[in-house]
Amino acid sequence: MSMEELFHPMQEPMILAAAISIVVGAVVIVAGLTYFKKWGYFYKNWLSTVDHKKIGIMYIAVALLMLFRGGIDALLMRAQTAVPDNGLLDAQHYNEIFTTHGLLMILFMAMPFVIGLMNIVIPLQIGARDVAFPFLNSLGFWLFFLGAVFLHLSFFMGGAPDAGWTSYASLSLYSPGHGIDFYVLGLQISGAGTLISGLNFIVTIITMRAPGMTFMRMPLFTWTALVSSALILFAFPPLTIGLLMMLFDRMFGGNFFDHTMGGNTIIWEHLFWIFGHPEVYILVLPAFGLFSEIIPAFSRKRLFGYSSMVFATILIGFLGFMVWAHHMFTVGLGPTANAIFAVATMAIAVPTGMKVFNWILTIWGGSIKVTTPMLYALGFIPSFVAGGVTGVMQASAPLDYQLHDSYFIVAHFHYVIVGGIVTALFGSAHFYWPIFFNRMLNETLGKITFWVFFIGFHLTFFVQHFLGLMGMPRRVFTYMEGQGWDQFNYISTIGALMMGVGVILMVINCLMSIKGKPAGRDPWGDGRTLEWSIPQPIPFYNFRQTPLVRGLDPWWIEKQEGNKEVTFAEPLGDIHMPNNSAIPFVISLGMFIAAFGALYNPDADKPWSIYILIAGLAITFGAMIVRSVKDDHGFHLHKEEIIEIEEQLYGKGGNK
Repeated sequence: MSMEELFHPMQEPMILAAAISIVVGAVVIVAGLTYFKKWGYFYKNWLSTVDHKKIGIMYIAVALLMLFRGGIDALLMRAQTAVPDNGLLDAQHYNEIFTTHGLLMILFMAMPFVIGLMNIVIPLQIGARDVAFPFLNSLGFWLFFLGAVFLHLSFFMGGAPDAGWTSYASLSLYSPGHGIDFYVLGLQISGAGTLISGLNFIVTIITMRAPGMTFMRMPLFTWTALVSSALILFAFPPLTIGLLMMLFDRMFGGNFFDHTMGGNTIIWEHLFWIFGHPEVYILVLPAFGLFSEIIPAFSRKRLFGYSSMVFATILIGFLGFMVWAHHMFTVGLGPTANAIFAVATMAIAVPTGMKVFNWILTIWGGSIKVTTPMLYALGFIPSFVAGGVTGVMQASAPLDYQLHDSYFIVAHFHYVIVGGIVTALFGSAHFYWPIFFNRMLNETLGKITFWVFFIGFHLTFFVQHFLGLMGMPRRVFTYMEGQGWDQFNYISTIGALMMGVGVILMVINCLMSIKGKPAGRDPWGDGRTLEWSIPQPIPFYNFRQTPLVRGLDPWWIEKQEGNKEVTFAEPLGDIHMPNNSAIPFVISLGMFIAAFGALYNPDADKPWSIYILIAGLAITFGAMIVRSVKDDHGFHLHKEEIIEIEEQLYGKGGNK
């Protein structure tokens, strides 16, 4: 392969512009760090950090970058299909765009946003000083990040993946170029990071809760994070195995999925959806948990039906693994299998309905304060219910035969993912912004953002139900006039532009908050859980003394009794904290380099690829050996140092 063939995508003006902007952006960042002499600060505070709060912020920063990139893809798709016979994009470029849009938005935007929020909030909610394995937390992030970077390079180095985010084997096996190889290797690396994060959260929540915090006193967000992490632990291995089999098929002449050589294409669909449907609940359950924090706070009421909410969360997690074949009703599994999966799909609506009714009953009779986070919560309930109802419609196999692969499906899952998950993420960003940065986002601009985004969302996707019922297939890059689709597609494009404006307004709000006043402790005045009890800015060790939990909503209990801070379970003493380490970054960098060697290994004209593969693996294993041999017991923060730090942060008298 010549250099011209390697960088063939650069001939496309939009791709060239994107590549130039990325290069310019990278140069500006490097030049800025050099000019302001901030390399030491960057290394100490970000590259080598193991602080869960900073890692969470980095996850969210990456998620916002992916939101921008995936949003551009969405706008390009809507621009292409706004009018019939449009020639803005050709078929191949459109295929690449809808593939990367789905892939980025689900696995590289929603996932890191959720994991970032879990990283920041969970240790604070359970009264811990960090996660159980801070080193692994950092490793999980860097694997995820460099996997995402690797995938992005596909656009500029031989073409992006073009077989849809599901990458069905029948399409992906015969896809020319290296696009699918980038998909396989990028997902393997970032998936390993996500798996590590899931395991870390399970151990953290089970073993590091403050004294008095029994399982039935845990905040709902912590419960949903626990079940979601368990789903990660069971859902990602099937994807890993499937990707490994595809890697062998594509790169080493394996025939797992090639039906002409005795393989079975449908096996990929099973493996993917055994991961893919629980993935929806990996994202949705934390969203439920976040709204279960926001709604009681601004209803000024304890969450209605706490025990049933916990039960519903566990039941959703359990049933989430029993419904994957509803994506495959049309592949010929037979009426018995279709009926079983149809019933299981309908059954999952029951615990979801329990949650909806509990939220409504929490609001009912409450002293409601309509803040921006509460607006997102109120908008979420009908939007998600609409997405759920269309899901139950599709659970009926005969109807699914009509709706399958039409725009009705697109409308349904966007109502679930945007109406459910993205509204939760935006609302929670507003809610927890003071925890992140000790600043408040502007409420007026926040409410304007909500209405612009919310109206744009319904405008975009509501009409797509009708497009699906009228027979418009998904994933088509153009269509002819006279089929009755023109008007609805045009309306949908206007809605997408409004959503884009909403996201821009949110970014402006975030940037404006930099110059805002410090938010201080519990700035909403309605915080109920432990994270709101910590004075701002939050020190790197979170709690100077481990709190004592005396019931559900521990901070609310303390405020009701007139206390200015939580009751502590121990006197002020020494604190043990982990050391920073750059080894997670080096391990991940080695995997990133090795992936290029694996990518080009099948190419006869690239004999050097094997040396890159070996060099990358050598870096990874070398760093792992260093970590194994070197004793790293962390450090102790003495009582006097804690008092000194808090006097610097909060003035004389510390955080009293």
